[in-house]
Amino acid sequence: MKYAAIGPIAVHYPERVETNEALQRAFPDWDMDLIFEKTGIASRHIAAADECASDLGVAAAQKLFSQYEIDPASIDFLLLCTQTPDYPLPTTACLLQTRLGLPTSAGALDFNLGCSGFVYGLALADGLIRLGSCRRVLLITAETYSKYIDPTDRSLRTIFGDGAAATLIEAADAPALCGFKFGTDGEGADTLMVSTGGARPVKDAIKPRHRKRWPSALYMDGPSLISFTVAQVPKLIDQILELARVDQNAIDLYLLHQATKKMLEQLQLRLGIGEDRMPTLLEHCGNTVSSTIPILIDHLRGETRLRPGVRSLLVGFGVGWSWAGCVWTETWGG
Repeated sequence: MKYAAIGPIAVHYPERVETNEALQRAFPDWDMDLIFEKTGIASRHIAAADECASDLGVAAAQKLFSQYEIDPASIDFLLLCTQTPDYPLPTTACLLQTRLGLPTSAGALDFNLGCSGFVYGLALADGLIRLGSCRRVLLITAETYSKYIDPTDRSLRTIFGDGAAATLIEAADAPALCGFKFGTDGEGADTLMVSTGGARPVKDAIKPRHRKRWPSALYMDGPSLISFTVAQVPKLIDQILELARVDQNAIDLYLLHQATKKMLEQLQLRLGIGEDRMPTLLEHCGNTVSSTIPILIDHLRGETRLRPGVRSLLVGFGVGWSWAGCVWTETWGG
């Protein structure tokens, strides 16, 4: 039997950068120092009006192919995680197949999962490889949340950034991923949502949990999300370690979804983990939803903090509510 291993990753951001200084000039009454203190974000990338998640995903994948000399014809399956698809149908992954020159024998599908999506994608890829159906899976995470955010929305515009990551997942002789655990609680759907654009009439749509303060299509109840995360993630981590039969002290790094600085600090305090074991990467990219974990992995590899043998715990959590995690041992040497 073959198992999934995380290979090279390539990251792509839109060209436009929106800084806190620019927002301060546009909105003098916004307390950007306090916002930075809470979010840890100083700038973020914003997609152009005619730039969609598929465009970011294509750019990331083409960078991956070029930088690591990967033949598109060698890809057996394409997984695309996005909550900002180009169209309700057809499946955006099908459009990426032809734009990237992947073989018509390759499978391709979208899945809409947001913050937990990268870990879910790893599990799907691992299953495909263990089945013997694939040897190379291309996992693309791409989001353009900015298209759901009104320019006057102080709470959301300062947090979310657009971006994409392309991750090659390859067949290996030994397992590098284990202890997968998942969770879902649809009772939290009303805390992070876009109720327009689907088939359900707006008048019948789920209502935001509390008063909607901003005109954005995207609604977020930050305090409820923090409460959910601080309650659920520590339990999830205990379940993963038990399933993987790994002691907490054997985990070198905790690589968590990069939501905001405040949320990560509360998790760090709750888990009793030092900053050196729970790295963050928010300041110049913001919360890129499904792409935060692969972006963090790529960054840590560049700093040589991730090298073969390093054992990490990967955890995604958020919109849905949905959560997922696993233990991952780095095997890729660059």
